[in-house]
Amino acid sequence: MALDRVKALVFDVFGTVVDWRGSIAREAEAFARRNGLKLDGERFALDWRALYQPAMDKVRKGQLGFVKLDLLHRMNLDELLARHGIAGLPEAEIAHLNEAWHRLDPWPDAVPGLTRLRDRYILGTMSNGNVRLMVDMAKHAGLPWDVILGAEVARAYKPDPTTYLTGVEYLSMQPAEVMLVAAHNGDLLAARKCGLATGFVGRPYEYGAAQTRDTKAEHDFDIVADSFVDLADKLGC
Repeated sequence: MALDRVKALVFDVFGTVVDWRGSIAREAEAFARRNGLKLDGERFALDWRALYQPAMDKVRKGQLGFVKLDLLHRMNLDELLARHGIAGLPEAEIAHLNEAWHRLDPWPDAVPGLTRLRDRYILGTMSNGNVRLMVDMAKHAGLPWDVILGAEVARAYKPDPTTYLTGVEYLSMQPAEVMLVAAHNGDLLAARKCGLATGFVGRPYEYGAAQTRDTKAEHDFDIVADSFVDLADKLGC
């Protein structure tokens, strides 16, 4: 694809821009300390994230009408707490833990790289996270988005083509003028089928040292980089 046509970069966020595993592990351990519980923070984070795709599948398959990711996270959290036999805690404590997804920390290269890229491109999210979640995370992490796009705007969860193409429409662009940047091969393949340019940025430790999937680019994406700073270099920013 002719990269000189690209005018906007839209980003997968969870795992690509922010370290959800480390951030949720920290929040889960703080939650446990406040409430006199014992939790393995990293295991809790991984188990919570493991419920993410199955919950969205209920929406994709029409078993559940479209709801914001915040609500799906809360449904999953309630299930996970029940597994651990945790009950009777104040609602404020559970709500605060659920909102941990609003307070995820960026990977170290994310803000420096995005800041450089923003000099040349419109930057936006292309996430399954709802708008308020993305806005709060941006304020917490200092992410310099120009626009929030993704599932809530489109009323569809990735990899539904509606998600990507609604974002393109909101930008008043053609698909080839927009690049999806992600650390996940499947996300990029879905965007490419919609005509978007694709940029893979590796996050081989998103799931920890034992990660086995998405450790590298598995297809001929338009750009492959090992960080957002490297992406900025390769795009001449």
